[in-house]
Amino acid sequence: MIKKVLIVDDSALIHQMYKLVFMRYKGCQIVSAMNGLEALDKLSQEAGIELVLLDINMPVMNGLQFLQSLQKEGIHKDLPVIIVSTEGKEEDTLRGLALGARGYVKKPFQPAELHDMIEKIAAASPAARA
Repeated sequence: MIKKVLIVDDSALIHQMYKLVFMRYKGCQIVSAMNGLEALDKLSQEAGIELVLLDINMPVMNGLQFLQSLQKEGIHKDLPVIIVSTEGKEEDTLRGLALGARGYVKKPFQPAELHDMIEKIAAASPAARA
């Protein structure tokens, strides 16, 4: 089971929504970042992050730039990332998946839809098979 999630979104309201969604996961800790640059800092400061939920359209550093940085850095290249973004350019979503994101959920999402994607990712992760 996922124990620590990094939420990367520039909306405080979305962060509150995620807190409600993750109440289902007992003992799951949420780490929050408002943009990709802040998320990179959190990854370097916070041990044990097992999943990233990532918006694409953010100030300072957007989600695609964040994914590119993860690829270049290499340290977190196996960290599962789910893009959770408003319906926008399909090319951005495809590019995000090409940059290593493992899934995409469109905002506004139903909690069950996000839970299903998280369960799918968790089941496929090496830690879940160990």
